[in-house]
Amino acid sequence: MKKLPIGVQTFAEIRSDNYCYVDKTPLIYRLADQGKSYFLSRPRRFGKSLLLDTIAEAFAGSRELFTGLYLENHWDWDRRYPVVRIDFAGGVIQSTGRLAERIRQQLDENASQWNITLSRNDPGDCLDELILRLHESLGERVVVLVDEYDKPILDNLESPELATELRDGLRNLYSVLKARDAQLRFVFLTGVSKFSKVSLFSGLNNLEDITLDKRYATICGYTHRDVEEVFAEYLEGVDLEELRRWYNGYNWLGEPVYNPFDVLLFFAKDKEYRNYWFETGNPSFLVRLVEERRYPVPNLERVMASDELLSSFDVGSLELETLLFQTGYLTIKERHRLGNEYFYTLTYPNREVKRALTGTILSALAKSAGERARYQMALYQALAAGDCAVMRDIFHAFFASIPHDWYRKNQLAGYEGYYASIFYCYFTALGLDVIAEDTTNAGRIDMTVRIEGKIYIIEFKVVDKGAETGSALAQIREKRYADKYRGQGEIYLLGVEFDKENRNIVGFEWTAAEGLS
Repeated sequence: MKKLPIGVQTFAEIRSDNYCYVDKTPLIYRLADQGKSYFLSRPRRFGKSLLLDTIAEAFAGSRELFTGLYLENHWDWDRRYPVVRIDFAGGVIQSTGRLAERIRQQLDENASQWNITLSRNDPGDCLDELILRLHESLGERVVVLVDEYDKPILDNLESPELATELRDGLRNLYSVLKARDAQLRFVFLTGVSKFSKVSLFSGLNNLEDITLDKRYATICGYTHRDVEEVFAEYLEGVDLEELRRWYNGYNWLGEPVYNPFDVLLFFAKDKEYRNYWFETGNPSFLVRLVEERRYPVPNLERVMASDELLSSFDVGSLELETLLFQTGYLTIKERHRLGNEYFYTLTYPNREVKRALTGTILSALAKSAGERARYQMALYQALAAGDCAVMRDIFHAFFASIPHDWYRKNQLAGYEGYYASIFYCYFTALGLDVIAEDTTNAGRIDMTVRIEGKIYIIEFKVVDKGAETGSALAQIREKRYADKYRGQGEIYLLGVEFDKENRNIVGFEWTAAEGLS
């Protein structure tokens, strides 16, 4: 049985030690054959570094590593190109001085491999000198590969002034790639985000962005066929549809792909479904934006975004939807064309991200992670049993547990989306089938929840102190929302009303939808 490449950093290690490897070299051939300068944005831990390792070994002429792969017989192995690698993946850079040191250190290491000593001091000047001298001394054009090109900026988004200074420093470095175009054979930059060309790639107008290019949609990640064929030895006892629901679903306008980190850890950890990828990152900055902008969390089920919104951002213009997409918490569900413009529907890629992200947001919104955990099992059992009275008591106690001082500092008490977000996050964190803004021919249901043959149709209202309750349930009946689910299970109609002054539930009414189950 082949080994899994858990923790392996380079393509050379994988190919020389009998590890499982998904062959992406047909796509590498196309890149090298049809163009010269590329940019690719993908979420963290999606195989970007391994992709660059593979490209580096191909241009360096390491034919022995490509035995059995597409490139073995589709590459000019007689030509060896000097390869310059720049990698910002390791550590956190918190000053422009440290950025300059990191770049200079890496360029010196690249130069030493060719017995070259750099004489200049500025990072951009050093890169310029290295490219020129490599080309002159070796007689071949140079390959430049930059991994996590944007990480110094992303690590400092909460300090906009510093992030801007780091961005400007990187812009000076990357501008060399345009100036030395004649000496370059191939350029590839990868990262999580896509900054606008004006802000970071000023003048680098020959850089081809393949992030949403259908031809390269699967260049990182595993297709379902990859999983079935390459990991066939590990699939005994695995429900492939369940595996797909948990870890597949990332879409860049082509065939959807699995997160490779999840797949490898799933097989390595006795085939347990866990939040492997999610737990390696900290979305605290994104969660803070959700709070600050009072974003209705159920809306994450269906986010509408323009081509411009998805394509780039800058330090001074951070759109939540852009960040969620580029960091991998949302993915493309559909693309629509209106005239000459493209628009996109975004949603969660899979069960792992939906459950884990909403659970994290719930802890932030409620400021009571301990209470949430205590009530989760009881809530699941109440839903499964159709016991709405217990459900009411759980949510009432939960809202009562949130410190009043938190409400004083956050203007959310009169915000209907806040209360709906709490319910939504609770249900999705339990892994339930939840539909927010569920469309019917008579309007939109605020929320539909399905569990073990039961369907809950829920409407939320925020009311003034002392106002009559009952309008939420009345709206469900009046609009005949339950008709959509006729014959699909036991249907419960649930109207929930909140007092924005008392910050808790004042109306929680329910009934079974007779004759519709």
